[in-house]
Amino acid sequence: METRTELSTIGEFGLIKRIESNFPITQKETIKGIGDDAAVVDTEGKKLLISTDLLMEGVHFDLAYTPLRHLGYKSVAVNVSDIAAMNGIPKQITVSLGLSNRFSVEAIDELYAGIKVACQEYNIDLIGGDTSSSRGGLAISITVLGTANDDQIVYRNTAKVSDIICVSGDLGAALMGLQSLEREKQVFMANPNMQPELKDKDYVVQRQLKPEARMDIVHELRDLGVVPTSMIDVSDGLASELLHICKNSGVGAVIFEDKIPIDDQTYLTATEMNFSPMTAALNGGEDYELLFTVKQEDYEKIKNMSDVSFIGYITKEVEGAQMMMKSGTLVKLTSPGYEHF
Repeated sequence: METRTELSTIGEFGLIKRIESNFPITQKETIKGIGDDAAVVDTEGKKLLISTDLLMEGVHFDLAYTPLRHLGYKSVAVNVSDIAAMNGIPKQITVSLGLSNRFSVEAIDELYAGIKVACQEYNIDLIGGDTSSSRGGLAISITVLGTANDDQIVYRNTAKVSDIICVSGDLGAALMGLQSLEREKQVFMANPNMQPELKDKDYVVQRQLKPEARMDIVHELRDLGVVPTSMIDVSDGLASELLHICKNSGVGAVIFEDKIPIDDQTYLTATEMNFSPMTAALNGGEDYELLFTVKQEDYEKIKNMSDVSFIGYITKEVEGAQMMMKSGTLVKLTSPGYEHF
């Protein structure tokens, strides 16, 4: 039988000590981490990038099918993705939790085990945070700190006419993973004796439960000597993110239906559920891929990047954002994206 230690037996400071002992400092910029009134970070004259995400149980995740270790990893990855979208390098995170008494010490250990794996994967330090009791479900707030030189930072509002539109990885998988998990949850609730049927859904489920921040793309672009002209991460759907770039940059865009990258498993899962694979790719969200634009002259440098698709080009603002269908018809690109309220 698994042991269960109540949080009340170790208290807030006992929990802090427990966390601190498991997260040694690795970044030279981290002067002081957990254990004082504030963390101390030396930015060495670089620009400091800061981003915060709040994940709420019942809104952003469902513990009926989300393992705590995966949740810990994902919580870090979605924050690191924001730093990647600025073309920066993540360095430190703080983690704040709202916890109800249904969570044991062992459960929190499991959550932090996932956080630690992510810290190791992205080479970042956990340097602080806060914990509070919660009358409701679990709340996770993570703040990530990153750095970049002035000439490396990439914004959403700097795309230019004739730039090439690029996207990493493939799209729509996370939504199809979520749909698969939700379907199995409903089946289980109707009949607890039923075993989940997720055969041939491993990729889409993984994309939902354990997404990756595309720091590999950031490093590869740096190695190739290319600074994108604009960039954003795909958290709310490709169409929504492209519209953000267009609105912020004062430009239009054309993307091509047959250039949108969709994995075979995503396509099959969507078809099986009578869902449009293209709708999943355009409006799904939570893929955490990088959508970016580059100058025409940089195409030769990046054309052989193995996990980047060239999906369109930037046009004048008056033309708006459009998608060229396989039939040759241009349709206006619209998207509600993910609505948070």
